Amino acid sequence: MAKIKVPFAGGCACGAIRYDCSVEPVRMVQCHCRDCQRFTGAGVVAAVIVPIESVKLLQGAPRFFRTQSSRGGNVHRGFCADCGSPVISKFDANPQLCGIHAASLDDPSWFQPAWDMWTCDAQPWDFMNPALPKHDQYPVPPQPVS
Repeated sequence: MAKIKVPFAGGCACGAIRYDCSVEPVRMVQCHCRDCQRFTGAGVVAAVIVPIESVKLLQGAPRFFRTQSSRGGNVHRGFCADCGSPVISKFDANPQLCGIHAASLDDPSWFQPAWDMWTCDAQPWDFMNPALPKHDQYPVPPQPVS
């Protein structure tokens, strides 16, 4: 696993969206909920959670759609309107944070999730690392943000 290099950068598959982030992640998680599965077309979203003000769009802008969150409000899921790549998610329940999709990072090798969440929705074919803590839904109690 590579060491996190701050700042880090990434973007969509076609290059229309580019971003950089100036801080280390608050946390890194894998979400197995059905909304994340539908958004990515995979069994899981691997997300780097960072303060939203630390992410700067350098080129392009994601197009957003929203889904209801069980934490209240909506999750705003940002993707490239040209190639469809998921890039970023914003959360009404925690508006100071956003989730950067690890697959959109220029160097995703340093991604190291702290836990798996929404394992109640995990697909039987989606192998989860047995060493990671598992949460049926959100971690309880919710992890405070300082």
